[in-house]
Amino acid sequence: MRYGLFSDVHGNLEALTVVLEAFGSLEVDHLVFLGDAVGYGANPDEACSLIRARAELCVVGNHDAAVSGRMSYGEYYDAAREALDWCAARIAPENQAWLRELPYKERRDFVEFCHGAPMTPQDFEYLFTGDQLADLLEDREALAPVTFVGHSHLTTCFKLEQDAITAFVAPEVHCTPDAKFIITVGSVGQPRDRDPRACFGVFDADTRVFTFHRVDYDVQSARKKILDAGLSQVFGDRLLVGV
Repeated sequence: MRYGLFSDVHGNLEALTVVLEAFGSLEVDHLVFLGDAVGYGANPDEACSLIRARAELCVVGNHDAAVSGRMSYGEYYDAAREALDWCAARIAPENQAWLRELPYKERRDFVEFCHGAPMTPQDFEYLFTGDQLADLLEDREALAPVTFVGHSHLTTCFKLEQDAITAFVAPEVHCTPDAKFIITVGSVGQPRDRDPRACFGVFDADTRVFTFHRVDYDVQSARKKILDAGLSQVFGDRLLVGV
């Protein structure tokens, strides 16, 4: 069983289209979306519709929850809050209903999928370091053997052994049965690991190997749409450098 995993599209239709095309050549059995279809980018409704049509498993992200009325975002910084207001006004009723119904996590056999830290997925906690993960983790046994998350827009992975948690970055992760793994799959629509290419991955559940993939897309068109929409220029400029 091969899972195609992607996350954090954030209304970037140019990046999403290219990533979905790339999955077609990677022989995946199921597409899994790890949240945040909307926010920052200029095509939130189109992104929702395309993800709904193509992904077989989807979980809710914090931006999805915000625009669909599942959580408050009054404490977000001004530009992000304004972008969420802008998105909410442009998402069709059927896509709003879809966002409201998305689960916080899904599990298939030994693999779990969620947006933020899996311990309390409704809190959308970020995972950046091993120490941070240790602070959040109360019951290691409650974790699935392999968990895939998004949210941070990074590609940081965590290996949880009996007496240690190791954070690392690697192009390929072998999820050996003697440890547990949490893998951040990167961002399709707004990478923040200093690589502006759209990021996604494939997990082979038979070999237990996850592989990152990157593809170029029309960044300039995505940026221009953001500027033309009157959204914050920062959201467009950061696409150029992947931060």
